[in-house]
Order: sequence, then structure tokens, then C-alpha cells
Amino acid sequence: MGPTRRDGMKRHEALLDAALRCFVERGVLGTGIEEIRKAAGASPSSVYNLFDGLPGLTLALLTRTFERLFAHLAARVVRTEEAEDAVEALVEGHLEWILGHPDEGRFMYQATALEFDAGAQEALQARKAEMLAPVVLHLHRFVSGGTLPAWTPLELDVVLLGPSHEACRRFLAGAPLDPGWMRATLPRIAWQSVQPRPRARGRSSSAPPRRDP
Repeated sequence: MGPTRRDGMKRHEALLDAALRCFVERGVLGTGIEEIRKAAGASPSSVYNLFDGLPGLTLALLTRTFERLFAHLAARVVRTEEAEDAVEALVEGHLEWILGHPDEGRFMYQATALEFDAGAQEALQARKAEMLAPVVLHLHRFVSGGTLPAWTPLELDVVLLGPSHEACRRFLAGAPLDPGWMRATLPRIAWQSVQPRPRARGRSSSAPPRRDP
């Protein structure tokens, strides 16, 4: 890698780091591109050379956040051998990363509520699918083996990580949730949520028939 490319990557990361600091201080909707530029000590031309304005910078930071989160999830999940361990590792990994990186977590939940243009949204979804592929492929082996329901990756994501996302979102917003309770409870709930329900017992064939009054 040449010096010019290294310098460009450093400026790129410096702007993303500055954006995260500004978003944490002022919120995503309360931050302008000029505030980020000044916080990074960057020239106006460098900002627009590297990003397509504030939406592009926000999207780049969101992509970097997903890269870090999903890499952590993959490292936790792919080494498991049983479906129960995989499900619990997925939720534990999510809680571990979000609670350990609260600034990025707050930004992620704010930014995912934004409406990007259709092309950017499509590109983000494609990149997320690529980053999540190791986790999806690992869980698929349990789906194929019948130890996880034959649901789509999106359906599994909603059921397994939905409560964890909601708990993290509320905790980071100041709700009085105990992180210890979250770690102890939510992984077990996720596993229980994909267990088959016991069939209701039918009436015994030896039971006497009911008589009409």
C-alpha cells in the first residue's frame, strides 16, 4: 500500500471517528457535516472527496459499526457445535459487543432509523448479508439438522435477537435495565423461543363419552 493510499485511509478513519464523537454529543439528527469536519481537523475538500456529504459519511460509519459487530458475532458463533450453544453465543455476543461499545451502539440504533436513498439502502443490505454470511451458514447446519426451525435468516434474526436489540436500545437510552439480568436471561429466552411447543394432550380414548343433559 502506497503512502497516498495510507494517508487517505487515515483521513477516512479520522472523519468516521470524529463523526461518532459528534453524533454521541449532539445526536445524529443534530449534527452537521461542518461540525464533523472541524472535529476531525479536515479540509472541506477532503470531506467531499471521501464521502458524498453527510448521508454518505453516516452510511460509512454505520457500515463500519456493522463490520465490527458482525465480526464479533461470527467469532462467537462459528466455533459452537450444538444449536443451543450457537443461539446463546449469538445473543451473548450481541449483548457483549453493544454493552462494551455504548457509543457505537447508540449511534447504530439512531442511524438505522434514518431513511437513506434506495440505492444506498440496497447496498447496505447487500453488505450486511455479506458480513453475516458466516453466522447464517453456521446456523443453517442446525436448520438442516432439524435442531432449529426452518425459518429464513431474517425470521431467525427477529426472533433470536429482537429482545436483545430492544433491551440494548432501552438501556442505552437510560432505561433502568440491569446488564447482568440481560446477559443471564436473554440468551436463554432466545433458545427457548425456537423450541417446539409441546402438543396439547387430547382426551383419553378410554374416557367415558360425555352425555347430553
